[in-house]
Amino acid sequence: MRSAFIDKLLKKMDRLEPAEVQGVVLELMKEKGFLEKTFQALQEGVILLDPDGFVTYVNSASCQLFGFQEQQVIGQKLTQGMRGLDWAELLKPGTVVSRDLEVFYPENRYLNFYITSIDDDQPIGFVMLIRDVTETRKRTEEQIESERLNAFTLLAAGVAHELGNPLNSLTIHLQLLERRLKKMGKTGEPLREHLDVATSEIKRMDGIISQFLAAIRPTQPQLQKLQISELLHESLRFLKPDLDQAKVKVRLDLRADMPVMPLDADQMKQAMYNLIRNACQAMPQGGSLTIQGSYTDFEVRLSFEDSGKGISPEQMGKLFQPFSTTRATGTGLGLLIVRRIIREHGGEIDIESRAGKGTRVSLWLPLVERKVRLLQAGSERSDEKHS
Repeated sequence: MRSAFIDKLLKKMDRLEPAEVQGVVLELMKEKGFLEKTFQALQEGVILLDPDGFVTYVNSASCQLFGFQEQQVIGQKLTQGMRGLDWAELLKPGTVVSRDLEVFYPENRYLNFYITSIDDDQPIGFVMLIRDVTETRKRTEEQIESERLNAFTLLAAGVAHELGNPLNSLTIHLQLLERRLKKMGKTGEPLREHLDVATSEIKRMDGIISQFLAAIRPTQPQLQKLQISELLHESLRFLKPDLDQAKVKVRLDLRADMPVMPLDADQMKQAMYNLIRNACQAMPQGGSLTIQGSYTDFEVRLSFEDSGKGISPEQMGKLFQPFSTTRATGTGLGLLIVRRIIREHGGEIDIESRAGKGTRVSLWLPLVERKVRLLQAGSERSDEKHS
C-alpha cells in the first residue's frame, strides 16, 4: 500500500543527494515505528487492507478479538474469515460503513466494525476499526429487562388488586352453595361436580396471582446458617408423589461434606420445588433427574440435570420473560421466581440445554453473605453485589 507522498518521492529519487535520501528514509522509519506502537497499544482492533481487500496490517487487539495470529492473515483476503458480508459494496472508495457483528470464536462476543477508504480520491486501500461492544450491549439488555420487570410489577399489582376482591367474594358464595348442597343430600349430588370444578378454578386463579406477586415482589431473605443438602432432601420428600407419578428417578451426587451457608429455608425450597417440577414436566414419559452438589472456597454449585426434551435455541432466549412457557397451561413464572430467589441470595443461575438431549440448571450460591440492594417496584432494580 503506497501513499501519494511515496510515489512523488520515488519520482524525485534521482534528483536527491544521498544524505537527503538517508534522512527521508530515517524519518519514514521513525514515523512507521511510532504508528505501529500506537496501533499496538490501542484496545480497538485496527486492520489495514489494500484496494483488493488483502490484509496488509493487523494490530494485537484485532488478533485477540478474532482469535487469529498476525502471520496467518497478512496477505490473505479478509473475506475468507468474515463471510456473509457484501464486501463488494463495503470495499468501495468513498464508502463509510458502521455495522455490528456477532462472533463465536474465540468466544461469543458482539463487535462493531467501521470501514472507510484511506483516500477518497485514490484507490490506496481501506482501514477497518473494531470495537468490542459486548458489555455495552449487555448493559442495554439489563436496562430493558429492568424496565420490563418494572412494567410487569405494576401490571401484576393492578391485576392482584382488581381480581383479589371478586375472587374472595366468589369463594364465599361457593362455600354457601356447598353448605346448601349438603343439606339437599342426594338431590344435590348432580351439582357437586360443577361446584368442585368452580372451586378448583378459583384456587388456580388465586395461585396464579400469588405466583405473579412472588415473581416480582422484592423480598429480603431471612438468612440462617443451613445445610443446602438438608433443604434438598426435604424438597424431594415433599415432591415424592409428583416424582413417582411422573415416573422420574432421582440420582443424587452430593459431596458428603457440603458446608453450612447463609440461606432462607422457605425461599430456597421454593426455588428447588420449581426446578424439580420443571424437570418432571419436561419428561412426560418419565426419565431421570440428576442433582449434583459441589463447592469451592467461595461458593456452592447445585445443578439439576434432566433427560427430557430439552429447550430449543429460540425458547432459550425467552426463558426469563414473563408468560413465556413451553406448556399450554404454564404461566412462565417458575424460572423468573427461581432467578429472583438466587440473585437475592447473592448468587447466579445458568441454564444449558440441547433440544432432545435434556436440560441442566446450575445454581451458584456464595458461602458468605453478600449484601444485595433491593428497590421497591417502580424504580430500577439493582443486582449489584458487594462482598
